[in-house]
Amino acid sequence: MIIPGADTQAFAAALAEATGERLGRVEYERFPDGEHVVRVPETVSGERAVVVASTVDSDAHVQVLQLQDAVREAGASEVVTVLPYMGYARQDEAFKPGEPVSSRAVARAISTGTDRVVTVNPHEPAVCDFFDVPAAHVDVASVLADPLPDALDDPLFLSPDEGAIDLAETVRDAYGEGGTDFFEKERDYDTGDIDIRPSDAPVDGRDVVLVDDIIATGSTMSESVGVLDDRNAQRVFVTCVHPMLASNALTKLNSAGVEAVYGTDTLERAASVVSAAPVVAEEL
Repeated sequence: MIIPGADTQAFAAALAEATGERLGRVEYERFPDGEHVVRVPETVSGERAVVVASTVDSDAHVQVLQLQDAVREAGASEVVTVLPYMGYARQDEAFKPGEPVSSRAVARAISTGTDRVVTVNPHEPAVCDFFDVPAAHVDVASVLADPLPDALDDPLFLSPDEGAIDLAETVRDAYGEGGTDFFEKERDYDTGDIDIRPSDAPVDGRDVVLVDDIIATGSTMSESVGVLDDRNAQRVFVTCVHPMLASNALTKLNSAGVEAVYGTDTLERAASVVSAAPVVAEEL
């Protein structure tokens, strides 16, 4: 049975359809003091329970732990935890003295209530090593080619830096044609200004597809769109696996002149136009 978290109901429904497993009807409640409680179907006894929840905030992390405990209490024979979006995955080290390795802390907590974990395109795949149970990450970037127009003009697929070029190549390969490149960033330490430019490929007159794993505030991506506009790119499309799009990120991108923003349903936003669930279903 697929057991959805409150913030991941559409993804869970898509995963149930892709796997052919039943979708559990979960009840969510918040008490006046702010504490949460969940209730799962009692019919999970003797079955595999797949808890599906993007940990978008601290409340979602608590809810994952409650869902895991609830299905164990209901007699699940096996618990698998699917994290379409894993919060704190970018905090994979102590960046300053005295700081925690937050992704390790939450991974250890989640490990206590599950037999297995599946994550989707974590910012740092190595965070899977922090879990105390078998953990795997799946790459769903190929589905980002699905919503793109059929007739892009000499397309160029750009990643935000060299380390993410694999994402751009995956989307390009799924689309079937086009070049790939990445942005180089140079910081002027006297002024603090950052110069962003494509490393090699020309963009003049071409359709450009920006590819990233997550868009949070949209600031860097908006700057990148501005650079492409200055270099006479024809149209610019923005794609990402995790469309966090916090605050006014979508407005920033639209104001910068993007043609469209496409993301998956690992985070349920207006830009979530394609589902990552079929790829996760294969892993399950």
